[in-house]
Amino acid sequence: MLAATAYQRGMTGTLNDAATRTAEDLVHRMRAGERNAMARVATELERLSPSVPALLAAMQPHLGHALVVGITGPPGSGKSTLLNALIAHIRGIGRSIAVIAVDPSSPVSGGAILGDRIRMTAALDDDGVFVRSLASRGYLGGLSPAAVRMLDAFDAAGKDLILVETVGTGQSEIDIVDVTDVRIIVSAPGLGDDIQAMKAGLLEIADILVVNKADLDGADRTLHQLRSALSLRAHGRDAVPVLKTSAVNAEGMGNLWSAIETCGAERLAEGIAPRRRRRARYLIARAAADLVAQRIRDGAGDTLNNLADDVLAGRLLPADAAKAILAKN
Repeated sequence: MLAATAYQRGMTGTLNDAATRTAEDLVHRMRAGERNAMARVATELERLSPSVPALLAAMQPHLGHALVVGITGPPGSGKSTLLNALIAHIRGIGRSIAVIAVDPSSPVSGGAILGDRIRMTAALDDDGVFVRSLASRGYLGGLSPAAVRMLDAFDAAGKDLILVETVGTGQSEIDIVDVTDVRIIVSAPGLGDDIQAMKAGLLEIADILVVNKADLDGADRTLHQLRSALSLRAHGRDAVPVLKTSAVNAEGMGNLWSAIETCGAERLAEGIAPRRRRRARYLIARAAADLVAQRIRDGAGDTLNNLADDVLAGRLLPADAAKAILAKN
């Protein structure tokens, strides 16, 4: 709620000339490859500072060109190691990359624990790669709105590819369907990922399925299970590549990149407006959900307790109780 309020307050403010000039200068420096400027813009967007409206205005002419790829899957599937190997492969063919690594939130500071960044050695000392770790902030969809806003910063910076790795609970990180162009679901032998994917709905959103740790026993069995499970998808959504990789040995990266390019070309052909509209709709929905949650918290006490008693007694349906809360004030 605080973030949503700050955003609303910032967006209704008047853009003065000084703020506009500062934002345009930051965006210009960011597009010139200045990492400090990129980091500052990302931070301002993450914090929803008063400079956000001016930054968004300055970035508008440069948005919509980067391919956004989401990578998710259960813990233990080797997402970060796979991402590291994929970065090395893509950099080998000269593409520039930004990475948004969504880590679990620290229970002390609320910030990202930075486990993903530690494993991304391919990004070290490479000016063509910019990595930003973000905390999940408790969002069960695997992404926070801050991660989505940051896509604009890296897109405007001129990055060819933006890789988004979710926190990876294995059951709920499906927000990437709304904010990315290509969705990669990573599994590994022995995790029961085919069943987990079907239970979570991950199989339904996948554009590419990857069986990582293919050097382990059971990789072929997992590959077969996932291919069989695809038959449950709607017609036209069952022709999904199922690939084997061994990230620690950098094997299978060429095939994975080819699949990303093929799917990505189709999505980019949709045009800029539809792709950006999906992300905007996500941000609106998240802000609305935060406002609803805040209103429910504000209604705590006798009002909420009375409604809860009515639900327990069968006098009121939960949906009707929710409507009563929303109608209050």
